[in-house]
Amino acid sequence: MSSKLSSATLQTCVHKMMSGRVRRKFVESVELLVGLKNYDPSKDKRFSGVVKLPHVTKNKFRVCILGDQVHLDEAAKLGLDSMDVEALKNLNKNKKLVKKLAQKYNAFLASESVMKQILRLLGSGLSKAGKFPTVITHNEDMTVKVHELHCQVKFQLKKAVCLGVAVGNVNLSEQQLVENIEKAVNFLVSLLKKNWQNVKSLHIKTTMGASIRIF
Repeated sequence: MSSKLSSATLQTCVHKMMSGRVRRKFVESVELLVGLKNYDPSKDKRFSGVVKLPHVTKNKFRVCILGDQVHLDEAAKLGLDSMDVEALKNLNKNKKLVKKLAQKYNAFLASESVMKQILRLLGSGLSKAGKFPTVITHNEDMTVKVHELHCQVKFQLKKAVCLGVAVGNVNLSEQQLVENIEKAVNFLVSLLKKNWQNVKSLHIKTTMGASIRIF
């Protein structure tokens, strides 16, 4: 499937977005805004997919390890927040507390033994927030796993035919942003029923900036 997104156009638009922005006191995200056509969320299959981009998306990315003792020790060495099974039990499946936990972190990693108990311990709160944990085994490098999460973008169609995702931040170079946006767009198109025929418009913008049409 060939991409209808022109690299030259994208590079020009990214340069325009980055050179025209007002410097803020925080690191702005770069967002991809998608408008769909010929798609009825009430009838058509609602898609969901995760793609790993070449470069990190958000500037600040908080991960919590829901771990067994081995992973808790590793998390402590790396300076990562963690919770054991007892700490999860103490939340008592309280929806407000689970929601608060979900809001505090961008993503969760869970040891295999803890993963099996997540629904029983926390209910469906993390899942509803779109932050159901990713499993980590004892053979995997936690630093690498956290970095992978930092580069991931999730596309999920709900009730509206427009969606927005963070595909980078203003600390990335223009070329890095171009690479992230191209990968994200082509992955999204692969999820759509009629691929590019379902894409009405694509815009990019910084958090506080004006949107620029790239397709």
